[in-house]
Amino acid sequence: MVAIAPPARRHTVSVLTFDGMAPFELGSVVEVFGLPRPELDVPWYDLRVCSPERGPIRAVGGFTLTIEHGLAEFAAADTVIIVAVPDVRDEPPPDIVAALRHAHARGARVVSICSGAFALAAAGLLDGREATTHWRYADLLRRRYPKVRVNPDVLYVDGDDVLTGAGSAAGLDMCLHLVRKDHGARIANAVARRLVVPPHREGGQAQFVEAAVTRPDGGDDAVARSMAWALAHLAEPITVARLAREAHLAPRTYIRHFRRQTGTSPLRWVITQRIMAALPLLEEGRTPIEEIGAAVGFESPVTFRHHFVRAMKTSPSAYRRTFRATAAAVQ
Repeated sequence: MVAIAPPARRHTVSVLTFDGMAPFELGSVVEVFGLPRPELDVPWYDLRVCSPERGPIRAVGGFTLTIEHGLAEFAAADTVIIVAVPDVRDEPPPDIVAALRHAHARGARVVSICSGAFALAAAGLLDGREATTHWRYADLLRRRYPKVRVNPDVLYVDGDDVLTGAGSAAGLDMCLHLVRKDHGARIANAVARRLVVPPHREGGQAQFVEAAVTRPDGGDDAVARSMAWALAHLAEPITVARLAREAHLAPRTYIRHFRRQTGTSPLRWVITQRIMAALPLLEEGRTPIEEIGAAVGFESPVTFRHHFVRAMKTSPSAYRRTFRATAAAVQ
């Protein structure tokens, strides 16, 4: 008789709701972690939507949700996500603060999106740490919790066991970042394609970018054209002058348009794209690391390692080992 291996344990994710909340960030969490994805052939997440009080809660927009799980289930998950607080000017409810402290103490990964950072700060989980929140709330978070090193200029901050994200659409970036940490770039990119969003926005990218949708001089279209060219030629030398030539703009004009549209510099964006292109190569094959660096456009292994460590907070070789260990654990 052939023994049948038990199914792999699924990583549990909990997200907290409350009466009167806006549904956008909650919807982002549900969309990423709640939908079954059998086509990806990996053990997907077990999502639990929780509330301090079971039963119907009102959401902004005039509809109600029936919540089946309470704070005990919220604190018991492997990854605990809080996407908002009822009022950023009031202390978060003590039972929510206690649940967050309990989850962190037992080793859960604790995550906030938008104003949820106020609950993490109230629980003391951000003391001495860098953290972010929606740019509108950054000054208030800094004033109310001076032990937190608030960075209002990023999409998310990964502190390993505690992560904080900015608001609204940055919640999707945070969720995809968590998928990338758990399952690698290939799986995260597949989920992003299903969501019809870019597969990766760097955590350090600016939250708030003053940019018109279109410009009469065509600058934004020109920047998009140059970015498409760069993605098709990552292995080649790429300079600002070359990108500007693809955009048919003077270099200084090009830099100004690029920063206005993306919130970052052209070369920093190129480096990020090269790092992202390297991830699936590190995950899926045995190609020597120095060859991977060259394949995505870094001029030397030293340069590749320097930029990889700066972006990913680990070395290429350590990333490969960690990803393989994680992949083996979920088989």
